[in-house]
Amino acid sequence: MSDTGLAAGPDGKPRCPWGLSTDDYVAYHDEEWGRPVHGDDALFERLCLEAFQSGLSWITILRRREGFRRAFDGFAIASVATYTEADRERLLADVGIIRNRAKIEATMANARVLAEWAEGDLDDLIWSYAPDGATRPVPRTIADVPAVTDESTALAKDLKKKGIRFIGPTTAYALMQACGLVDDHLEGCVARGGGTSGAGATRR
Repeated sequence: MSDTGLAAGPDGKPRCPWGLSTDDYVAYHDEEWGRPVHGDDALFERLCLEAFQSGLSWITILRRREGFRRAFDGFAIASVATYTEADRERLLADVGIIRNRAKIEATMANARVLAEWAEGDLDDLIWSYAPDGATRPVPRTIADVPAVTDESTALAKDLKKKGIRFIGPTTAYALMQACGLVDDHLEGCVARGGGTSGAGATRR
């Protein structure tokens, strides 16, 4: 690792050290984390997965992501909003996901709330809290990357006020990082610069 906090990847290019900590992280770091995500269902997925991650490591969620997608109908808000007690019991028995009753119930409840919103409302709300990247200092080491910001605190408060469960300032900031509202790749990281420009936005 260099004195800037970067680490050389298998191709010799500098990366955030966490992106090389496991094989599963390499593609996620290089191709997803910090890149713009748009679309209500895609953002609902990230919102749900960040909530499931609470108290756990992200790698635990990443390795189960396909299981989550199968279990929750690809996180289509319209589908999850119709889930019944039988679906809750099905999910609690699904070994492909994190079987946490409170988090499963929050996912179902959040889908019912969001199903009442107009198309694009979730996208518009979340992205309205994206800070001006030109005014943010570029992190040089992991210690420079915050866990909470004023924007994430405000976003969490707004979502909670509108009925969204299992969201707090830390979870909201992790969502902002994952969905490209902020670019927290370290200075000099090969993946930095793809996160907030709007290019290559993911809609899934």
